[in-house]
Amino acid sequence: MSFRIGHGFDLHQFVLDRDLILGGVKIEHNKGLLGHSDADALCHAIIDAMLGALALGDIGQHFPDTDPQYYGCDSTELLAQTLYEVVRAGYKINNIDATIKTQHPRLAPFINDIRANLADVLNINISQVSVKAKTMEMMGPIGEGKCLAVDAVVLLEEIAI
Repeated sequence: MSFRIGHGFDLHQFVLDRDLILGGVKIEHNKGLLGHSDADALCHAIIDAMLGALALGDIGQHFPDTDPQYYGCDSTELLAQTLYEVVRAGYKINNIDATIKTQHPRLAPFINDIRANLADVLNINISQVSVKAKTMEMMGPIGEGKCLAVDAVVLLEEIAI
C-alpha cells in the first residue's frame, strides 16, 4: 500500500462587505475574505495539499483566478473536483489536518460544522477531518485582524484493487 502526503497553505485579506466562508460554512463576522471565488481559505489550503500530494501543481493552475467561470464560485465545488482527481489517480483521503490562524472571529463554535461539511463534500468520516483554530496573540498582520491564514496537511492512501 502506498501513501502520499501533501501540504497546503492559503492567506486572504479581510475586507468589508463579504461573507466569511470557511470549509463551506458561513461564519458570523463583520468582514469576509478578499478573493476571486468565495475566498474560502480553508478549502483552498486543502485543495493545494491534495494536489501537492499527487504532484499536480496548485490551485492556481487548476482553477485560475483569471478565469471568469470561477468568479464568486463555491470553493467546496472546487474541492469536490479535486477529490475526483485524487480518485482518478488511484488514491483516497486517509485524513486531513488543518489549522486556521486568525485573531477574530473565534471559530470554536463553528469547528464541528466545518468538519462535518468538509467530510460530507469529501465523502469521508468526520473522524478523518481535523480542523483547529489558533490566534496569533495580537502579533503581525493576522494578530492585527488584517488577514487569515490556513495550513493543511492531507494524507492520501492508495486504493486497494
